[in-house]
Amino acid sequence: MDLSKLPVDGGVRQRGEQVTRLETFVDAAFAFAVTLLVVSFDAMPDTFAELYDALRRLPAFLAGFAILALFWHGHHRFSRSFGLEDGTIVVLSMSLVAATMFYVYPLRMVMSAAMGFFTGGWAPSEFKVQSMTEFRLIFVIYGVGFAVLAAIIAWMNAHALRKAEQLRLDAAEKLAARAEVVAHLALIGCAALSVVLALAIPERQGWMFALPGLAYGLLGILMPMMSIHYGRRVQALAAQRDAG
Repeated sequence: MDLSKLPVDGGVRQRGEQVTRLETFVDAAFAFAVTLLVVSFDAMPDTFAELYDALRRLPAFLAGFAILALFWHGHHRFSRSFGLEDGTIVVLSMSLVAATMFYVYPLRMVMSAAMGFFTGGWAPSEFKVQSMTEFRLIFVIYGVGFAVLAAIIAWMNAHALRKAEQLRLDAAEKLAARAEVVAHLALIGCAALSVVLALAIPERQGWMFALPGLAYGLLGILMPMMSIHYGRRVQALAAQRDAG
């Protein structure tokens, strides 16, 4: 393979030029997971009131869709960047599909509850908590699912780093892979923080019930900071490579 002729994205040469059957299967699985987030009807709305009620569920769907898109794009970016499809990657990709199928219902429940909270009840919540134990468990299940998805993507990029010589990765591409690992470790860290907060909240501190969900808000700060930090360094190393 002549690496000099490969397209470049973000300083990384795109080795995965062809869409494989494995990628197609993963894409189809994520597409199916998205359909499970869509508002379901026993019948199509036939009045404005029913349509309006369906539209109230849109914020939760969009939030859940964004989370699934985050992990789908992580897999897509890995596939395009490295074109690696050995036994380890096949197993990890299948694990990603299985974890996504498990994760989609806790995701829908938590996102509907979050949108209900942020909209002051305008968006309906499907998260009906009967006890403090149930409250803790749903955030534990959600956090574990979130962390597992992030861990799989991190593992895939770490595996690519172990294959650096075989893939002929240069300094920019190795740094980009390490940045992916670090970013997904940050996702795991926020999920772990959320689980700890859910387990630690006293039963009668109502205002603290929002803390497990707000823990994920840290990603709105951490992810852009890491993107800028690593992005500049990768681009600088890529410029040196191209100049050479």
